[in-house]
Amino acid sequence: MKLWKDVPPRRTPDLDVDKLDRDGPEGDAFVFWLIILAWPLRDIIAGRSHPMWLAVPALIVFAAVHVGVARTAFDGRVPMKVPVGLLLVEAGLASAATTAFQHRWFTLWPLLGLATGIVVGHMPRQTKGPELPMLIGVGGVSLLTVVVSSAGGDDSSTVLGNWYAVVTSALVTAVVLRLFAVIRMLREAREELAKAAVEQERLRFARDLHDLLGHTLSLMVVKAQAVRLVAGRDPGLAAEQAADIESVGRQALGEVRQAVSGYRGRGLAEELDAALTALADSGVEGTVRRAGPPLPPEPDALLGWAVREGVTNVIRHSGARHCRITVRNDGDCAVLEIGDDGAGPGGRAGTRAPHDTVAPGGDNGDHPGMGPDGLSLGPGGHGLRGLAERMAAADGTLRTGPAPGGGFLLTATVPI
Repeated sequence: MKLWKDVPPRRTPDLDVDKLDRDGPEGDAFVFWLIILAWPLRDIIAGRSHPMWLAVPALIVFAAVHVGVARTAFDGRVPMKVPVGLLLVEAGLASAATTAFQHRWFTLWPLLGLATGIVVGHMPRQTKGPELPMLIGVGGVSLLTVVVSSAGGDDSSTVLGNWYAVVTSALVTAVVLRLFAVIRMLREAREELAKAAVEQERLRFARDLHDLLGHTLSLMVVKAQAVRLVAGRDPGLAAEQAADIESVGRQALGEVRQAVSGYRGRGLAEELDAALTALADSGVEGTVRRAGPPLPPEPDALLGWAVREGVTNVIRHSGARHCRITVRNDGDCAVLEIGDDGAGPGGRAGTRAPHDTVAPGGDNGDHPGMGPDGLSLGPGGHGLRGLAERMAAADGTLRTGPAPGGGFLLTATVPI
């Protein structure tokens, strides 16, 4: 018979990991439990522990050794063999004292279990097989308790009670210390993930902003040059070009806002249309050929970024008269090729990119050159490097280098 027709939702406590103590309890928290030595102390005062000259030092030494175990186990400067050695001394003292003085000296066993849990909780855990520190530590003191209690003449219920007290105090202490270690590692992992997320977002924003503004600002420079050249002889055409600059600037503003909000790209079709417009405005004849079915959203957006970056480099660096863009989708992968007949900033056709393959963060052929207005464009490499990082994240490849018939060729391949 089922108590519930449906499995009820499990109750979970409302805990905030950030508000939990990072390090957990300190050694002083376990020193507090020496208060239970009040029972053997009462035996000494009542005259039930003989001889008294031996019982008093035994109790004092046992308490001092327990404090030593608690303090050294929590101190990272102390080798682990020190608290282990002190634990063995404490076990010997507990065995000798309970055998010699009997009565309420059995309270030394729970303290021995507590000390065992402290030591076991700080020892490294094995990744495979049984956890030997837990097995040897807890199993050893529990067996010692049974043997010493039985040899001392305790009845079965007392022996069982001593064994249960030792096992419980040892296991609970060790598990609590391990849990706090896990909480500490969890918080450290969360902090590392937060840092990584910030770095990834910073990289994404820098890459998107470069890709967006590099293309748009190059187009605005070309149009501004056109306004300057035709302003005197054809005011109407100059006004049209100025209006285009305004339109492109508004578009750039919208794209920057989209980049800030996490927008990843506007797609291949729109980028191809914008590329043809930008090439025509720059005096470059552009042609586009597409073959195969439409692409899925992610490869489509990724190749859109590749079109934007490749065409921007053609406009800024190539000095080309013709640019051909080819997109093929064979079902398994999509291939984008952007070729031009320009000489590039080096002055010779096909010399603009000495390296064939672009690797993320490496030398990628996006070299500094001269803009249409004759001004230096400064250090390059960020555009193709960012594009290569996008391709690598999608298991794609980016290759740049001289085209077979002259000029420059960019090839981006993305798996479907």
